[in-house]
Order: sequence, then C-alpha cells, then structure tokens
Amino acid sequence: MTERPLRFGLIGAGRIGQVHAASIAADPDATLAWVCDPVVDGARTVAARYGGTGTDTAEELFASGEVDAVLVASPTPTHVDLIERAVDAGIPVLCEKPIDLDIARVDALRPKVAASNVPVALGFNRRFDAGFASARRRVAAGEIGELEQLSIISRDPAPPPASYLGASGGIFRDMTIHDFDMARFFLPDIVEVSAVATAAFDVGAREHGDFDTAVTVLRAATGAIVTITNSRHSAVGYDQRLEAFGADGMLQVSNAPSSLVSLSTAEAVEAKPPYQEFFLERYAGAYAAELHEFVRLVRGESSTSPTFDDGRAALILADAAQRSATEHVAVRVDLD
Repeated sequence: MTERPLRFGLIGAGRIGQVHAASIAADPDATLAWVCDPVVDGARTVAARYGGTGTDTAEELFASGEVDAVLVASPTPTHVDLIERAVDAGIPVLCEKPIDLDIARVDALRPKVAASNVPVALGFNRRFDAGFASARRRVAAGEIGELEQLSIISRDPAPPPASYLGASGGIFRDMTIHDFDMARFFLPDIVEVSAVATAAFDVGAREHGDFDTAVTVLRAATGAIVTITNSRHSAVGYDQRLEAFGADGMLQVSNAPSSLVSLSTAEAVEAKPPYQEFFLERYAGAYAAELHEFVRLVRGESSTSPTFDDGRAALILADAAQRSATEHVAVRVDLD
C-alpha cells in the first residue's frame, strides 16, 4: 500500500463528492477506484470523469476488495452507518462533517472507533487552509504571546434553499460547526458556550425555526475568549476572516480576493471586485491538502487529520450553541 496510490471508494457523488473526486484524481498518491451514489447515473458520471467504477450500492463497493480507503460525502444521516461499516471492514475512512445530528448516535459509535485500529478522520478542511494553518502555527510558536482573543468571521454569500434547511440540523450544526472546529484548532479546551441568534432576513430560516444570523462566544479553559460571527448572506462575497490576538501582538487572516486587480479613478481609489464567491473556490487548496494528509494517516505516517473525537466535540459545541440561543443561557460543556 505504501508503494502505490491508495485506491479510494467515494460514497456520494453530489457537489461535495465531486470536489473530493477531483482532489483524489489530482493527488499522485491516490486513485479513484469506486464511486457510489443511489443515483447511479451520477456515480457513473463522476467515475467516467475521474476514474473508477460507478455503483448505486455501498455493499458492492465494500465487497469489491479494491478499496484501501473510503471517503464519505453522502447525506449526514448516512454517516454513522457508513463509518461503522468501514471500521468493521478494517478500511480507513474520511467522513464529511458532521458525524450525525444526534450526539447520542455519535456517542454510541465512539467506543467501537476508539477500540479499533482503523483510522477515522473528519472533514474539517479549513484546518488545512494555508492562511489559517499558518496563523495557528505562529500562535503555537508563541509569536504573539499567549492567545487571549480569537475572532472568527464566516458569512455565506446567500442562504441555502429552504428545503435544505429543513434537513440541515440548523445553522450551528450545519454552518458554524466548521468555526467550532476552527476555535478548537487554536484552543482545544472550550468550557462554556453563549450564543445569540435571529432570523433577520431569510424566509426559509423562519419557516424551519432556524436562524440566519448568529454571534457565538466561547470561553476556553485558559480564560481566552473566542467570538464567532455568522451570517447566511454577504453582499461582498464569501466572507472568511480570522484574527488571533495576544499579549505581544496580533495575527490576521484576510479574505481571498477574486482578483488582484484594483481600479483607481477620480471617483474611487483602489476599487476592487468582491471576494471569492463560495467555498468551492475559497477552500479548493484546503480540500486537496486535507485529502493528502488523510493519505499520510492511512499509511501510518505522522498526520494532523481531525479525528472522530474532533467531530464529536464540534457537535457538542453546536448543540450547546443551539440551546444557548434558544433558551438565552450560557451553557457549560465537557468535551471529554
């Protein structure tokens, strides 16, 4: 396995599955062997473009004997069962977030994952964004002294369809969960969650009892404070920023521009176009780096892939934020 590309089985041929298929095809240490989706034409289309065999049943993929690792990019309700199936088969698995919308199902699977020697990784790709990863390394190196405040801004360009919101688990489990993991990337030991949220503009959010605007404050065991600002819309493009503040200085990660060209005239100076439009552009490099780090994990090399417990911790924080925003209380959390 260490001398040839890893043979991947991809489960889920939708938008995010296609992103992963492209990453697998582009990585010299990986190859796409199987693609599974209930809509078999979608699986075959992805397989025809990136390689492998298309099927509409996970059973065929697992039984093929032609898979060294599984990448799960199917709908959230399937994740627990597919992770368990991969662990039972002894096949390493990289699963998109969240593990599930129900922490009880996650906790029920946790002992089996912990007892196995099968690598299980979670798809928190933002850890592998070059800017965020650099900021985190520099904080860990003590460049700004002890971290006192971490500010994360994450705003989508536009709300998702109302039909999606109904099955998403809400803004905290669907959107902010990436920011919760980013908070733990810098400050693993979060002990308290407070959130304020509203449905300020999105009819779909109101229809499903969800929020479109939220501010979450996390308190770390060190006393450091994390502030997460979310919105389901942004007129200026995909807004993804981070600031780490410490006793000796500050690190900032800015938005990725859609163009490096600016215009100066009598009416405006250094006018620039909006930021990149969506996550497929903003995090293309992060998805590729995430995939390669998982390959290292499968091969038994040193790896920083987020773990099953990282996925569990992010869901605990999301549940706490949902409760805080709904009940208007601060919520103590135990991530152990």
